[in-house]
Amino acid sequence: MRGWTFPLGRWLGVEIRVHTFFLLLLALSIAEANSDGGTTGRGTGLWLTLLAALVVRETARALTAAYYGMDMRGLMLLPIGGLMAFAANETAQQKKGERALMVAGPLANFAAALLIAGTVYGATPHLNLLERPPMTPLHLVRTLLWMQVAMGSIHLLPAYPLDAGRWLRAELAKRKGQMAGLRVASGLGLLLALVMILAGVLVMHSAWLVMAGFFVLMGGQMEEQGHVLQSMVESVKMKDIMLTEYGMLSASDTFEDVMERAQHSLQEEFPVVRGNVLVGVVSRAGVAEAMARDGNGYVQGVMQREFAVARPEDTLGRVVRRMQGGSGASLLPVVEGGRVVGIVTMQNLRQSMGVYAETERLRSRSRE
Repeated sequence: MRGWTFPLGRWLGVEIRVHTFFLLLLALSIAEANSDGGTTGRGTGLWLTLLAALVVRETARALTAAYYGMDMRGLMLLPIGGLMAFAANETAQQKKGERALMVAGPLANFAAALLIAGTVYGATPHLNLLERPPMTPLHLVRTLLWMQVAMGSIHLLPAYPLDAGRWLRAELAKRKGQMAGLRVASGLGLLLALVMILAGVLVMHSAWLVMAGFFVLMGGQMEEQGHVLQSMVESVKMKDIMLTEYGMLSASDTFEDVMERAQHSLQEEFPVVRGNVLVGVVSRAGVAEAMARDGNGYVQGVMQREFAVARPEDTLGRVVRRMQGGSGASLLPVVEGGRVVGIVTMQNLRQSMGVYAETERLRSRSRE
């Protein structure tokens, strides 16, 4: 979620990031206002109407997710809407929540449009909200109304990852399986995105339609990659990627023993055993800090005694969540029958996954 984005912080446990293309849209809005005889302020106002439509949509979706108990971890804001990341959970309640999210956004935008129209006609009945063009920096009140309509309407297109496209993917998944359904929905989304871009360039001469098509295309690719990664994360097991060649320490080893072992093995974290019993984990960095502060000492004085363990059959997704949400240890011993048979560290995880993925690709080619 970090490529070409900047953070807005963590709110209620949810990491929120904004795509940098919002800045490009601001420049586009100001340029359009100046070309129409307006001001920079009106161009900024045009940009803010888009943000208002986005805020209405994502607020409704966030409240819906909270109502259904969905554990949202991250939100990336794109000009066509937000891409939400949830903790892996296959409960019936979450599936209901996923369906509710598909309608919450458009309904919220259409309801906001009706509220704006009612308020405007009640306050100034002579104001014509149907005048063309519907969205222009020269009439921000009318633009505020129709930007809500546009945000809701675009999500009725069956282009993944728009809301109607998500519904299509869910229906296809029931018939063809998750990945096959995703590929079909993504392909249709790609086609519709290209149609939007070409229509914006050749027919309607609308930079906004071109940008919308571009973000549909980009959002679909990002979501597809995310689903593929999630599928791999939830299918790969510890026995496939754990380190099986590693060193262990005794609780009675000294700090100097640890530093020498780390120097010759390049291993940064170690399981600590007393006899054949796993009693802790320790890192080279932690030992170095203690050694600089107190001089030489024993591992048992600085080892971490509270830690999680994994089994060879545990999935990568479960283990990563355990490492991130547990005691903070960067090493996870893999235990079978009370005996350490491997270790997983955040340091080696990316390399192990890369080798695993490459091996699977080579195996697939050889079978063909």
